[in-house]
Amino acid sequence: MPLDYLTRIAQTPAPTFQEGERALLVADLWRGFGHRVELDGAGNVLARLGPTHGKALLLAAHLDTVFATGTDVSVRSERGGRLVGPGVGDNSASLAIVTELLAGLDVSTLRRPLWVAANVGEEGLGDLRGAKYLLQQHAQDLAAFVAVDGYLGVAVTRAVGVRRYRVSFNGPGGHSWGDQGPSALHALGLAITALYSLTLPHSPRTTLNVGLASGGTSVNSIASSAELLLDLRSLDAQHLSTLDTRARHAIEGAARQAGVMVTLIPVGDRPGGDLNSGPLLALARQAAQPSGVELRTAASSTDANAAVPHGLPALALGVYRGGNAHREDEWVQGDSLQVGLGVLRRFVEAYQREPLG
Repeated sequence: MPLDYLTRIAQTPAPTFQEGERALLVADLWRGFGHRVELDGAGNVLARLGPTHGKALLLAAHLDTVFATGTDVSVRSERGGRLVGPGVGDNSASLAIVTELLAGLDVSTLRRPLWVAANVGEEGLGDLRGAKYLLQQHAQDLAAFVAVDGYLGVAVTRAVGVRRYRVSFNGPGGHSWGDQGPSALHALGLAITALYSLTLPHSPRTTLNVGLASGGTSVNSIASSAELLLDLRSLDAQHLSTLDTRARHAIEGAARQAGVMVTLIPVGDRPGGDLNSGPLLALARQAAQPSGVELRTAASSTDANAAVPHGLPALALGVYRGGNAHREDEWVQGDSLQVGLGVLRRFVEAYQREPLG
């Protein structure tokens, strides 16, 4: 049962860039089912199952969570069958369901290749590192890519493009009374004001967010450095590119006005666009129907984004019910995991009967 694996996975810390302990746990579990498993150059866990000829369906569930090292990741049970804890859903529940799928899989019945990955680097500044690596290495061997991620009843068919920057302002600093030099924090404030003054289109949806900002050393020191992290998103590649240019001009103008230096370092580039998911969506709906699950489509930023540059059919498929993602009180409805497992299992079986290539 997926619940048998969920607590073990969720209580094994896996901050982005520090997924190694959880990767080893998952690899050991999958090997215990008799599957050949490898850890690749990015740290992904990968099992290549079934025939060695033909193009594979790749299922990928990410290992990492948004929670920093030292977070108490204990999982507790609550009334009504809920399990609560940091990362218990995103993406531990998906990993548990994929693990149970492999536990019950008779590889001899596979008519076409099935690859399953537990990948690194989906969250935050991970920038889809694991999924990008898998596709850079293996796109020519794949017929389709499915990110197992998100809530039951949701299928992501359009990838939201994302660009992210670390912006650093630097000046001479000095004493708040004895010196009169420019302040990096002044530049940061001007930049944030300018960024949020930019007009954004309502359609296609386009967003801007300064998620982190910091700087300075003491109340009586002129700030010599300040930094912000900027997140830009759009459903349209051209609108995202235009916003990128306007945002950079706004930041550079703020630095000039304040009289400090500025450096913009790209820290994220998630390609967006149509995931060419039509045939995959049809299989997913077919798989969901026996459970009474009605799929709705959505646009989001998931590991499936990594397939866009390769022109590979892709989809992100949710497999559990829950809420409060990215919060320490995240929860999963325990009995939904068996439903999600059934959907995923039927999806794989349908693909075996009706491959995309």
